[in-house]
This record gives sequence, C-alpha cells and structure tokens, in this order.
Amino acid sequence: MNAGTRERPQSDKAEVFNWQSAPLRPEQKKFLPLPTFSRGGMDNLLQWRLFPLLTLLASLVVFFYVQNRSKGGKIVSIVKEDQKRSSSKLGHVIDYGEAVIMPGLIDVHVHLDDPGRTEWEGFPSGTKAAAAGGITTLVDMPLNSFPSTVSSETFELKIQSAKERIYVDVGFWGGLVPENAFNKSALEDLLNAGVLGLKAGLSLLAKYRRPLLVHAEIEQDPISNLGLEDGDDDARSYSTYLKTRPPSWEEAAIRELLTVTKDTRIGGSAAGAHLHIVHLSDSSSSLNLIKEAKNGGDSVTVETCPHYLAFSAEEIQDGDTRFKCSPPIRDAANKEKLWDALLEGHIDMLSSDHSPTLPELKLLDDVTWSYGKKYGVTLEQLASWWGERPAKLAGQESKGSIAVGNLADVVVWEPEVEFDLDNDYPVYLKHPGISAYMGRKLYGKVSATFVRGNLVYEEGKHASAACGVPILAK
Repeated sequence: MNAGTRERPQSDKAEVFNWQSAPLRPEQKKFLPLPTFSRGGMDNLLQWRLFPLLTLLASLVVFFYVQNRSKGGKIVSIVKEDQKRSSSKLGHVIDYGEAVIMPGLIDVHVHLDDPGRTEWEGFPSGTKAAAAGGITTLVDMPLNSFPSTVSSETFELKIQSAKERIYVDVGFWGGLVPENAFNKSALEDLLNAGVLGLKAGLSLLAKYRRPLLVHAEIEQDPISNLGLEDGDDDARSYSTYLKTRPPSWEEAAIRELLTVTKDTRIGGSAAGAHLHIVHLSDSSSSLNLIKEAKNGGDSVTVETCPHYLAFSAEEIQDGDTRFKCSPPIRDAANKEKLWDALLEGHIDMLSSDHSPTLPELKLLDDVTWSYGKKYGVTLEQLASWWGERPAKLAGQESKGSIAVGNLADVVVWEPEVEFDLDNDYPVYLKHPGISAYMGRKLYGKVSATFVRGNLVYEEGKHASAACGVPILAK
C-alpha cells in the first residue's frame, strides 16, 4: 500500500486496521474518538486508539480488512475492550496524538469538469484536493464536462476517463436535457449504466428508486418587477446582483416541484422517486414549503452549502466576484435562519457545490467547523451532515458511518488546530487566487485520509497511485 509520506511495507497477505478504546476524560466528552495510529503484527497491522463516541458503540476495537491498493477494504469485526488481549500482535506505532477519527466525508454535489474542461478542474486535481480535506467520496454533477453525462455512451466516456485517475471514490449524477428528457429508453439506458440519480423523469426514477436533484430557481419576475428598470443600478454592486435573483425564484421553483411530486404520487408514501433540493439559499418561504412537504409525508431532502453559512451579503464588496453564486449569498438574518434550520434538522445535509473557483471541496469540515463553533455544532453533527445522510441520498449503504461491513473510508483530523488560510497553507486549490476564504482564520487540520483502507493522504502528501473507484448504482 503506497503511503505518500513514507514507504509502507508490502505484503501479499491481508492488512488489518484495528481500533482500541480508552477512558474518556471529562473535558473530551464533546469530541469524537481520539486516535493513536499504529502498525505491525500479522505482517501489516494498523491500530487506531479511540475514545468512545456517543453515536457509536463505546469501548470497541474495529478491524479493517485491506489488501495492497485495495478496492474493497472493509471493516470486518468489532472487538470489545475486554477482548483486545487477543489482538496483542500490534507494533510499529504511528501516533496521531489526540486527533479525531470520523467516517470519511461525502460530498454529493461537485463539478469536476472531466473530460473536456480540465483547465477548470479535473479528476486528479479535484480528487487529490478532496483527499486533503478528508473527503473520501464525491458525486459529480453531469453538465460541466464535455461531453455531458446525458446518455449511456457519454457516461461510459466519463467512467473511462476516471479510471486510474481518481484518488477518492467518485459517483455520478445523470443530466436531463431537451435531447433526452422525453426519451424514456435513453434515460433507462443511462440509469441502467449506473448513474446514481438524475439532476433536473420522475415516474421513471420511481421505478429505479433513485433521486431527482433540482436546482430550484425559476426566472419568475420580469426586469420591471425587480426594481432595475430605471437603469441606475451599478452592475458591479452586489445589491444589484441580489435583486436579479430574489428569494421568490427559489420559492416558485420549489412550489412547482412539490406540486408535481404530489400530482404524480412521487415522493410521498406511495414509495416513488425521491426529490432532493440542491444548494438552498432562501431560509424563509422556500424552506417553509419544504418543511410542509416533509410534514405531509413527502420524500424530500434539502442541502445547503458552507458559503451560505459562512458569509452574508453585508460583507461582500462590490465587484468581488469570488462570492458570486446562484442562488446568491443573502443577508445576515437569512444566514442565521439557515443555521437554525440546519441545527433543528429541517436542512438534511451539506454539500460544497464545488466548482474550480471555490475552496469548500478541500476544507469542508474546516469551514463548517470554523463557522459552526459559535452555534454549538458537534462533531457528531458534522459526521451526519457530511457522511451518513449524503451516503443515504447517493444509495451508498456501505459508506458514511463506522460499522462492520462498511468500507474503510476514514478521516483523521485535529479540530482545534487554528490556521490562517493564505498562499502558504497547502489547501490544494487549482485556482487559489480566486478563493473566497483566502485571508480567513479557520480551525481544523486534516492529518490523514483513508479510502477503502488505503492511505491516500497524510500530512500534506498524497499517495503516489490513484486508488479511488468509480461508483455505479446497482
């Protein structure tokens, strides 16, 4: 297994990851397991020393089975504390001190732009950046590559382009475009080929039990109703941009979507397809519609993004296009309501909506943790927002949590390490000069990332070989 930072012993035999627990000191009870990392015995053995986690079983030893550059390293057994004597062949300790172990992060909304637009991003650069941020699984959006993922043929090109070039696992959403939207056969071919769902087909998705992802904005108001008809607004002003994409656009789209799901019996108790609203920005009427739908039994989930939780319109300087996104970043009061909805469970998960101009892909836990600390965000909540719930949306039952039979996708990080995000900090941005977070003080340093039991990133260095796997729906 190539380790990136130092030579690891090679073996034809199985490798095992082992987690042992120790008593939790009172001041540490708010944290996830705090590990020590070691290796040895049985040719190659990795041990993680953990403190108990409230959301997991306490006092456990967890074993991962992996092979050299494993494609399927899994957790195969959990050993109680009083049984650890039987695992006494451990040695060659690598100590991570009081770092935190969590399930690897899952980002279900990224644009990797490969093939066709690799000057923007690309499989190698994007997945290396993901690994550096503790992300072990990405799901790629369909329409930013060339060709787009809209047919079984173009999807196969995407898969071939990803092979041997991805450092974390990557799944794929399919796209709905005029050329395939009313072609049931073409959409079935795309779903049968293995896309995890479609962005933007509802009855067909019900058959395949896969989600429909929607960018919920409808251009509803003519310019005359947006207060721009007098021509006096400065095109460089952020307030002008906010006027051009009001909350009513999100509300109108979500209202129409929820009406369609009810009319077609999709999303409700009739066990139809699942509706997922991507990158919600409006925390008022749009969110209220989603709450009502959930309370009525509709199968609906919603995500928001770190930039909506970290920034507010009041702090964005005119002409600073690093903050331009759609839907837009709204005012501070809206941001506070988004935090409330996330903490209360009305917003289900987080995603980066990564595009090459944004850094969240590399710093998901850092950013969410840094800005969430004042709201009392716990590491257990991070694990749910970035792990368990995204895994369920993408149909990845073997990811998103630490459990027997799950893939050995793990991130080791130090939540209390503070750093200034500047050009000297290795965040692995393809275009660092246009990061909205540059110059900010953040918390949380990723020490190591494992994908399927393979060490793909450690202390600033990546593994020499790409061992990520394209994920196909079954």
